[in-house]
Amino acid sequence: MKRLTNQQKKFVSEYIKSLDGELSARRAGYKSKDLKEVAERLLSDKFVINEIKLQIKNQISSLCVHKGYVIQKLLQIAEFSLTEEDILDKDGCATGKRKLRDTSAGLKALESLCKYLGFNEPETEDYKPAKIITISNLDDEKI
Repeated sequence: MKRLTNQQKKFVSEYIKSLDGELSARRAGYKSKDLKEVAERLLSDKFVINEIKLQIKNQISSLCVHKGYVIQKLLQIAEFSLTEEDILDKDGCATGKRKLRDTSAGLKALESLCKYLGFNEPETEDYKPAKIITISNLDDEKI
């Protein structure tokens, strides 16, 4: 198996920090006039890609974040953001109207939760497509 050079290892380390290939090539010590081309070449090398994946996997596993914790925090964010609160006038008095605290944050948390739990994956059951009959295509025999 091919081993990465020290410069390639430095590129991988810098790339994981910045996700900027050109900047990572510069920080790794590459001296080419076209660092973008160097970065593209490095990021198309399967050994460099494998090392990036390995280092990211190691970083993730070292975090020791449990799925239950992530789910609990997403639920807390969604519940807090989608709670109603009073609308205040310029003097700070309640107007009698209510609004959601932060709809966009609540919806984003729910979306992340759905992705995390796999709700967006297609159903495996086979469903028959429904036939839609409108007024325009009804005839006397169907009535």
